[in-house]
Amino acid sequence: MNPVELLGLPELAKQVQLLEPLLTESVVTGDGFLDDVTTHLIAAGGKRLRPVLALAAATGGSTPATREDLLGAVSVELVHLASLYHDDVMDEATIRRNVESVNSRFGNLVAIVAGDFLLARSAEIAAGLGTEIAGLLAATLGRLCQGQVAEVRAAFQVSRTQKDYTEAISGKTASLMSTSCRIGALTGGLPIHQVDALTDFGRCFGMIFQVRDDILDVIGSEAELGKPAGQDLAEGIYTLPVIQALADPDVGPELKPMLGQPLDQEERDRARAIVASSGGIAASVAVARRYAEDAAAAAANCPSAQLADGFALLAHSLVDGLPTS
Repeated sequence: MNPVELLGLPELAKQVQLLEPLLTESVVTGDGFLDDVTTHLIAAGGKRLRPVLALAAATGGSTPATREDLLGAVSVELVHLASLYHDDVMDEATIRRNVESVNSRFGNLVAIVAGDFLLARSAEIAAGLGTEIAGLLAATLGRLCQGQVAEVRAAFQVSRTQKDYTEAISGKTASLMSTSCRIGALTGGLPIHQVDALTDFGRCFGMIFQVRDDILDVIGSEAELGKPAGQDLAEGIYTLPVIQALADPDVGPELKPMLGQPLDQEERDRARAIVASSGGIAASVAVARRYAEDAAAAAANCPSAQLADGFALLAHSLVDGLPTS
């Protein structure tokens, strides 16, 4: 998925080009070692999805971005990058964005402290944009942490419910997507009803994004995912497809005894196959499609028809191609 191409907004590609050097500049200190660490994933590239949302919300992709718009986009991307540094430590990951992960290359302690540095720089930038944006970003960091803690606490719990799952991903994923849109709307000076509509779009979009990611973790390949497939299952993170499969009377009784403990490769592959063959995939896709409809409804209140259509297309693109049965 290329969000800039999907949105089809005339100024957006130029704005993202302006973002890249500013993103690097925001984390460079002059300390060669620290700069290598903090720019490691920036240099590896990425879709820049969260800053794209912020810039599109701020400008509609049709007017030039102000420095405040660009800095707002930088602040949310730094939070996202920091979360990747910390996640890779927790997951003991070795690859991220097709390059060696920060923790693998520099060690866990450096990765954690560098992630904290990125959060500090994000907070500093947000403070320069005003108290409302600074407070919003601080509250979002709290929600990210709450969501992540909820997920860690639920590890290996076969009793995890869909409500538990929804609350966790609302914090760990959707909150930053929502905030990206809201910060863009605020730096763009939009009226409050459009700020709220864009915020709601971002929340729904983030929910689709995470549900889709969790579906692909079960049915995708390592080449498609850029990471080992079934990793969540192996680590005891029972996502929506697994929760739905456990409730499936045809496969639940076979799957449940396998879970509740770490899985080796053979067990992981078997558990993935069971979930993939269950009704849990179609049920999860149906949930994602409902969020896509909600996202499109929120986008209808965007400042322009072009942005509304682009955001609706972006939301639906996440569920297009997912299996329906």
